[in-house]
Amino acid sequence: MLDILFRDEHLIAINKPHGLLVHRSSIAADVEEFALQLLRDQIGLWVNPVHRIDRKTGGVLLFALNKQIESAMQKQFADNQVGKKYLAIVRGHTLDNEDIDYPLRKENGNLQDAFTSYRTLKLAELDVALGSHPTSRYSLVEATPTTGRMHQLRKHFSHIFHPIIGDRTHGCNKQNRLFKEKWDMTTMLLHASSAMFKHPVSGEIIVIEAPLQKEFIRVMEIMGW
Repeated sequence: MLDILFRDEHLIAINKPHGLLVHRSSIAADVEEFALQLLRDQIGLWVNPVHRIDRKTGGVLLFALNKQIESAMQKQFADNQVGKKYLAIVRGHTLDNEDIDYPLRKENGNLQDAFTSYRTLKLAELDVALGSHPTSRYSLVEATPTTGRMHQLRKHFSHIFHPIIGDRTHGCNKQNRLFKEKWDMTTMLLHASSAMFKHPVSGEIIVIEAPLQKEFIRVMEIMGW
């Protein structure tokens, strides 16, 4: 059963597990479970996601319960009118806070503006040697993207040399191998922790928060957080 965070007659939000695809995709033809189908079967109603979230990312995923609401919410996301916050565990010690203003290239080669702010919540230094370093350093950050580009946070943290742990595409292979071998951890440690938006019918400001999932919590405990 999916964890439902919010529901009314127009919208429903879940805490998507890490590793669960949002919907069917030609790039994962062997996968049999998807958030869309699971939620549809769970509540017995038509649903459709109004935004994208990576397969390996956990957290808030919002669905519409009819086509009119779907269009209205997709426009809010496209116009960057939805406030989104993420938690991530990254390699190294990050600055107290930082703005990342770094354009990202689309699949067709065109550049798009991309902007992310983050603040550092926790730092850790473990007595685990890696390469030439006698210890391993990590940070827990809260990231706020104000644009919604594909893999934006993953690419931005890689750009500032603080890749997200567990990100195989844009991350650090040495760190990912360490986490797999030492702690049997392969989850990408990126969590969509909250979404804030104006309800398309009532006009009310809605804030949806998603609690951390077990693998993220396990790594936080390893870090001493």
